[in-house]
Amino acid sequence: MGVATYIKDEKDAIKEVTLQSGIKIKPVYTPDDLEQIGFDYQEDLANPGDFPFTRGIHPMGFRSRNWTTRQYTGFGTPEETNERFKLMISHGQTGLNVAFDLPTQMGLDSDDPMAEGEVGRVGMAIDSLKDFEIAFKDIQLNRIGSGLTINAVASIMLAMYQAMAEKFGYKKDEISATPQNDILKEMVGRGAWIYPVEPAVRLIGDTIEYSMKELPRCNPVSVAGYHIRESGCTPAQEISYALMIAFAYIDNVVARGYKAEDFVGRFSFNLNIYGNIWETVAKFRAARKLWAKLLRERYDVQNKKSLFLRGIFGGGGSGMTKQQPENNIVRGAYYALAAALSGAQTTALCSFDEAYTIPTERAALLSLRTFQILMDEIGLRDTVDPLAGSYFIETLTKEMEAKILEEMEKIEKVGGMVEAVSTGYVQKEVALQAYEFEKKIQEGKVIKVGVNKYTEGVDMEVELHEYNEEWARLQIKRLKELKKDRDNKAVKDSLKALEKAAREEKNVMPYLLECCKSYATVGEMSNVFRDVFGEFVEPSIF
Repeated sequence: MGVATYIKDEKDAIKEVTLQSGIKIKPVYTPDDLEQIGFDYQEDLANPGDFPFTRGIHPMGFRSRNWTTRQYTGFGTPEETNERFKLMISHGQTGLNVAFDLPTQMGLDSDDPMAEGEVGRVGMAIDSLKDFEIAFKDIQLNRIGSGLTINAVASIMLAMYQAMAEKFGYKKDEISATPQNDILKEMVGRGAWIYPVEPAVRLIGDTIEYSMKELPRCNPVSVAGYHIRESGCTPAQEISYALMIAFAYIDNVVARGYKAEDFVGRFSFNLNIYGNIWETVAKFRAARKLWAKLLRERYDVQNKKSLFLRGIFGGGGSGMTKQQPENNIVRGAYYALAAALSGAQTTALCSFDEAYTIPTERAALLSLRTFQILMDEIGLRDTVDPLAGSYFIETLTKEMEAKILEEMEKIEKVGGMVEAVSTGYVQKEVALQAYEFEKKIQEGKVIKVGVNKYTEGVDMEVELHEYNEEWARLQIKRLKELKKDRDNKAVKDSLKALEKAAREEKNVMPYLLECCKSYATVGEMSNVFRDVFGEFVEPSIF
């Protein structure tokens, strides 16, 4: 996944380099290459901050602002997570990237039999507004933005975040939250889905429509090509699938009578950094350019800021290895470098121990310090887009653009992204790519240091973040007390109103807000949708 394939002759001289996206790399690039691809400065590059934003969305780039750092954080109980939030903020982290445990992601309460053994294991357990109140206690919500890594129940979590902020005394226009809220990529690359494709997309449309009217600083969706890339697709496919998923969500809201320009400026993206550094840089430059151009062509979006491709570029966890884990510190530094050279607005970096465990404090702080060294010590903020004008990078960016469009055309031919996911077409493409890549690693055609080459030496000991079964006991105890002490008539009435709204195809967000305020649980709200919508059945892909 994302590593160049080198084919060598008998004398070990490099004959050919082919990137994972299928682009062949020449040993030397000259001005002739730019002429051959029809490179035009204004159309293909332009100045930083100018359409098509190949060089970045801000005229002064990192000279005018640091990129935001959001290390992925959350485990155990809300109390444990609150402590880690405060630790990272005290060490200079400028935003939160919140992890939820698997039961929460799947719309299950902690006392559900299906949740046994998973409560608080890979993120924090959230059952009700009470847990949010604990997790975000003493966090300055008008200064710290929160990314909520949640999808199937993202509408519930966004409503809960608003209810929590209002209870803490913040106004709606003061808070900034970005729920991931990308269910199509879950169906392709991760698996934490609940409802069928069409109602699941409708729920995302509800959050977008609601945010337009009620939450002006919130970004209601973060399209996550990241996870599809982690599942095996090529860099070109990652961007093509992400853009097509974004268009599916845009189309849902446009069909409600809105113009794309009314809301698309608050779309964000979660994209992956892993593998060949030049392919990664070209991928992001091409993605910014294509997003801006296609928004104009497809939806007549003219407002400059609405054309920005904004989001978080994250160092990919699948690049980290269990073997020789200290190598991951070096890999992470290069991923962070790729993010900086790509013009990231926000970054996260998988910690060196993530092949083993939830990041320990030491590992998480080391990842944060990696970014801070690049910002303040190495010179990555000295000038905007330092690779601009490179014969190689500009040629590669154009070739990457062509590959992305080629993959998008394949999706168009099968009827668009909703159809492609419903039928399993995209899932099959990703699975085949993952198989081919793993096969190359096994055969040694793709080099992975410490895995299939330079394997000598003894692995270091890694501190494990042990799962604490006491977390589940405490969480279930609090949930039982909540259900006993809350106004259960108010809960029942709010859930009944939610069900009616869902059946009548109203925007469910105002009703979810009332459910959260009554202390209805995540499982109770999710089950309303299960009863109305049913559950997604995976298509057969082979």
